[in-house]
Amino acid sequence: MIIETWSAEETFAIGKELGEKAQKGEVYTLNGDLGVGKTVLTQGVAKGLGIEESICSPTFTIVQVYEEGRLPFYHFDVYRIGDIEEMDEIGYEDYFYGEGICFIEWAKLIMDILPDTYREITIEKDLKKGFDYRKITIQEMKGQ
Repeated sequence: MIIETWSAEETFAIGKELGEKAQKGEVYTLNGDLGVGKTVLTQGVAKGLGIEESICSPTFTIVQVYEEGRLPFYHFDVYRIGDIEEMDEIGYEDYFYGEGICFIEWAKLIMDILPDTYREITIEKDLKKGFDYRKITIQEMKGQ
């Protein structure tokens, strides 16, 4: 599925819709350059889950856990992970196969431990179409 948005508000709304439809155990990978809108989309997902707490990128903690919504929300940023074994240390399986949903930024660094089925979200800019334009591609990934 490819969705085009023309403002941060529209990108947020796409995230909110994803959060409203999210089901227990879903894992999403989130790809895109810095400043492309990953955090805006993630904030929308949290809102769709009923989370009112401020959402920011967990760059220095690897995972942020939000439990106030209708489902727990586990937001990972694995950019700074030095070795995949660090994921074992934080008990990633409890999150990936738990009661909530996972959003994983920079997931290409941990491809070997991703579940067999997950959704990949890629956000891209195209300055020819405008500063706020975003192309959001969501695809089901299987058998990794």
